[in-house]
Amino acid sequence: MEKVILVRYEEIFLKRSNRNLFENRLIRNIRQRLESLGNIRVTCSQSRIYIEIPDEDFDLVEAVERLKKVFGIASLSIVHKVPTDYEIIKTSAVSIVADLLSRYHYRTFKVESKRADKSFPLNSPQLSADLGAHILRNFPRLKVDVRNPDFVFYIEVRESTYLYSEIIPAAKGLPTGTGGRATLLLSGGIDSPVAGWMIAKRGVEVDAVYFHSPPYTSERAREKVVRLSEILSEWTMGMRLYVVPFTEIQMAIHQKCPQEYLTIIMRRYMMKIAERIARNDGSLALITGEAIGQVASQTMESLLVTNSAVSLPVYRPLIGMDKNEVVSIARHIGTYDTSILPYEDCCTIFVARHPATRPSLEKTLDYESVLDEEQLIAKALEQMETIIV
Repeated sequence: MEKVILVRYEEIFLKRSNRNLFENRLIRNIRQRLESLGNIRVTCSQSRIYIEIPDEDFDLVEAVERLKKVFGIASLSIVHKVPTDYEIIKTSAVSIVADLLSRYHYRTFKVESKRADKSFPLNSPQLSADLGAHILRNFPRLKVDVRNPDFVFYIEVRESTYLYSEIIPAAKGLPTGTGGRATLLLSGGIDSPVAGWMIAKRGVEVDAVYFHSPPYTSERAREKVVRLSEILSEWTMGMRLYVVPFTEIQMAIHQKCPQEYLTIIMRRYMMKIAERIARNDGSLALITGEAIGQVASQTMESLLVTNSAVSLPVYRPLIGMDKNEVVSIARHIGTYDTSILPYEDCCTIFVARHPATRPSLEKTLDYESVLDEEQLIAKALEQMETIIV
């Protein structure tokens, strides 16, 4: 029996005209994620993608872990590929079940069949019943339970026949590279990595901008954000992280602007810088981890003033979520433990005791007018560091 990885995607959401784009990009991403593990052969047939593995030393466990993070894959299975010959199918089924029972204390099972090859003499219900009876004859300790079995034995009869006993959930969404590019304002907190992940799930390629304020933020704070970008890149097929020095801008705002407007003006400068980086990269939008009412700078009025600093659209996928929902996703994608490390973020420096929660755009523009915007932004961009992760 030949082992193959069977990949499924949610074809119900695909229009016929988009199918080739979706499949081709997904196959390309699969090859990229697995290329360091060894030789593979990827084919697509009848809304299924098959990954054939000629190398006996290929690490199937690691391959599955990587594929679970490839957007566009709904689920996958390690399957046994056999010829569509019923005697071979029955012999192979007994071998597979024997291996399962040697590792697990299963007592009940059921068989689920799909017969895509209509030339096969048994239809799906007949095949399930007959193969189930064959398994029972060979393993008297087992019983059939169609409602809550310990395991399900799956059989798909196609151009070849595929036998397996596990369906592994994966990332779902759309393949990275089918939805354009956007730029994430990434901090060391819980929210922004989740926001980037949620947009990436829709097929968007994501790059990130981090604002670093030495000596007020330590090198550990920077390393924390680099680590977050590395975790995200496992889902996003890689990304560029731009580290922008922000100390001089922050000091200028602190010295020349009213205290209650420090946060909102600082946020506007971050958006302006991120927009320039985004446009240079061909990004079509900015992404932030803001949610209404989360902090003083995230009221409806504050978001309106922040948005007015840029002309690119700003995506805020967390806008209506509460913290528990965001934490749940952060744990799922693997960023939570890094996000809660106690290293200071530049956003916590020079925080006003009583920040404006309903800032005026007119006042904001007036307060900003004392700053040399072009010089401050140009210098920050000149000193920016680019990290490929």
